[in-house]
Amino acid sequence: MITQEQILLALREVEHPAKDRDILSLGIVEGVDITDDKVTITLGFQGRDPLTDYLIAACKSAVKRVAPQCETEVRTILKERKPTKKQTGLELGMDEIEHIGKIVAVSSGKGGVGKSTVAVNLAIALARLGYKVGLADADVYGPSVPKMTGTEGMIPDSEDELILPIEKYGVKWMSIGYFAQPGQALIWRGPMACNALKQLILQVRWGELDFLLIDLPPGTGDIHISLVHDIPLSGAIIVTTPQDVALSDAEKGVNMFRNENIRKPIYGLVENMAWFTPAELPENRYYIFGKDGGKKMADQYGIDLLGQIPIVQSIREGGDAGTPAALNDGPDGKAFLDLGKKLLDKCGY
Repeated sequence: MITQEQILLALREVEHPAKDRDILSLGIVEGVDITDDKVTITLGFQGRDPLTDYLIAACKSAVKRVAPQCETEVRTILKERKPTKKQTGLELGMDEIEHIGKIVAVSSGKGGVGKSTVAVNLAIALARLGYKVGLADADVYGPSVPKMTGTEGMIPDSEDELILPIEKYGVKWMSIGYFAQPGQALIWRGPMACNALKQLILQVRWGELDFLLIDLPPGTGDIHISLVHDIPLSGAIIVTTPQDVALSDAEKGVNMFRNENIRKPIYGLVENMAWFTPAELPENRYYIFGKDGGKKMADQYGIDLLGQIPIVQSIREGGDAGTPAALNDGPDGKAFLDLGKKLLDKCGY
């Protein structure tokens, strides 16, 4: 039978990412109870902690490693609640997004089409065009924004129970990746992932923004439904590649936003990897994944084709190095600046 000492030893491995100490030394663990094959852990917080869901999942994972046969329940209590204005309203209200002009989802029907690359570079392009921009990395299972922006290892500060976004390249960034260890798998069920997503948007001090881009995970699942119901989206952008398999999945994304229970405007389609252009032959185009598939789909569904982004080696290299292509003035940077201008036009700026 598992002992309380073994559980406490396992919980000592759970660190609070924003405080760089384990939850035992921080005094967050209020109690551990073991009855039959069930372990109940009580965590105590002073006020709202934006990482509560993360810590709950981490505790369950820690117990599973030492006692895989046991069911684990994690309870939370409020040890002390500071009197703040927000406590008189909803647990997660809309206060922090009320000064945002447009909230735009960047979506794709499937993974591997470069959605995050488009989202990150679009955010930087809009900032270069003189607009105030933030990006929330809502892909809680595979956050890539820290890597692509060269902000890996950074931990956001907090103030008045709100998370302060990381600022770089003129954009405010927020991602669950800032709170997870490198290589750590976030094994979350749908409801927990949805709650984490809402915290990454509603519990962040964004300030005044013209645009908040939300980089969605691929597909049309729980997170997407939660987002469109709980966040006042202005509209969406669909990212695809030209080949048929990607286009068929992109169609599902279009139909999701047009569903009668959702009905969010689609600003347009972005065809990524539209062609390959070698650096030494800048005028040549090789249509590796097919030609104009995104354009044909946009025509079919009556939506605008906002841009065709080529496969250029510098785009991949910039993403891996944390210096996105939209920062430069070459053809790759211009492609994203043109995309930003078309989005501005669609949004009436």
